[in-house]
Amino acid sequence: MLNLLSILIGIIAFLIALVGIIPIPLVPMLNWIALPIAIVGAALGVVSGRTSGRNLNLLVCIISGLRLFLTGGLI
Repeated sequence: MLNLLSILIGIIAFLIALVGIIPIPLVPMLNWIALPIAIVGAALGVVSGRTSGRNLNLLVCIISGLRLFLTGGLI
């Protein structure tokens, strides 16, 4: 059950991060929202017995974190 919840949180965070990749002014700030959501989902994935939810959330963390790192966290 926790893995399913982790996957659901990961999908929501992925959709937010996907919109945050668009280089329109102030839209990439959505990565600041997607990153903590994905961290919570990854924590739920660690607690669950399976690894698919954890892996999805870690992927979203990498995507959001890389986008924030490359743009200096602002744009």
